[in-house]
Amino acid sequence: MRERNKKTGFVHIGKLIDHVLSEYRRESDGELTQVWQIWDSVVGEAIAKNAQPAAFKGHLLLVHVTSSTWIHQLQFLKKDIISKLNAAFGKTLVEEIKFKIGPI
Repeated sequence: MRERNKKTGFVHIGKLIDHVLSEYRRESDGELTQVWQIWDSVVGEAIAKNAQPAAFKGHLLLVHVTSSTWIHQLQFLKKDIISKLNAAFGKTLVEEIKFKIGPI
């Protein structure tokens, strides 16, 4: 067993997540983590209060919403949201969005 390097300070979880994702995910998946930072500005305040990104797999983004009414409304806006997200990324990273009722 190798001995672990003992550190006295704490490390912010964000730094650890970036490191882990860079080691175990494709580059495009690592870039998708930025969706949490840009979501509110891309979709606007009203949608952001009722829908938030929850997870992603490949080019599919799972978004939690507050109600079935919001799922229905966002289905009409899906193509526009995908276009705006990809424009913010500067390339195509999101090809599909799935909306599901869940915690915001």
